[in-house]
Amino acid sequence: MAKYIVQIIVLGSQVVSKAFVKALKQEYAASQQAASKAGGGNKGASRAASNARAGLTLEEAMQILNIDKVTPEEVNKRYEHLFNANDKSKGGSFYIQSKVVRAKERLDQELAQQSKTDT
Repeated sequence: MAKYIVQIIVLGSQVVSKAFVKALKQEYAASQQAASKAGGGNKGASRAASNARAGLTLEEAMQILNIDKVTPEEVNKRYEHLFNANDKSKGGSFYIQSKVVRAKERLDQELAQQSKTDT
């Protein structure tokens, strides 16, 4: 009886360890893909830090403000329109208004980083 219990424990631990190793490999591959997508190196690290600070990725912020290219004029124009359209006194949503503010903050961070690298 003890022999079977030991076999079950050994087989169970093997299954768990194989699953853990597989999950670890998948996570490593996903992080490598995310790093290469973000630009890699210092640029990727600064973009990841900006994403963490703002709680939004650059792509999400661009989708919220519905812009294709990040320019100060376009960001401000879309921000003003969406912020005013979602004003609580006009029947808008405070939640959407706050998302618009966060998206603008994230895009402003990106513009600041672009101006640093341009100079």
